[in-house]
Amino acid sequence: MPVSILIIMVLLYGLFNSLRDSVMALAGIPFAIAGGVFALFATGLDFSISAAIGFVSLFGVSVMDGILMITYYNQLRQQGEKSEAAMSQAAQQRMRPMLMTALSACIGLFPAAISTGIGSQVQRPLATVVVGGMLIGPLMLLVIVPALRMVFIGRKER
Repeated sequence: MPVSILIIMVLLYGLFNSLRDSVMALAGIPFAIAGGVFALFATGLDFSISAAIGFVSLFGVSVMDGILMITYYNQLRQQGEKSEAAMSQAAQQRMRPMLMTALSACIGLFPAAISTGIGSQVQRPLATVVVGGMLIGPLMLLVIVPALRMVFIGRKER
């Protein structure tokens, strides 16, 4: 899992050419991890290879959401918007795609997360991690990334 985060960081740096924007795009990962860990704990499942694969997929979706928001923010800044207005508008405009992605993943994997049939020992941890992470991760990303952007990065731009 640490290797996957390192690879994601390298790819983000290649996309943004900015360490700060790359770290901002990664800001949603801790919340997705917390959601996945909480879901495993609440269901009484152990961490396994299947759960680790679920976490890696959560990393990808969480980073994608961060990329959506940071990219739109940068576009608005290039059009001349002020930092606060650009971040507020970016969060508002990207909220629907982010929440629809999370909702569709949760609805699609919920049956696998509650299954008890043959093969459920493999699919349950993965689905549980993804459902838990997708319930908490995007919601926190919509709140935390704009705040972090304004606190740490916005000073230079103001």
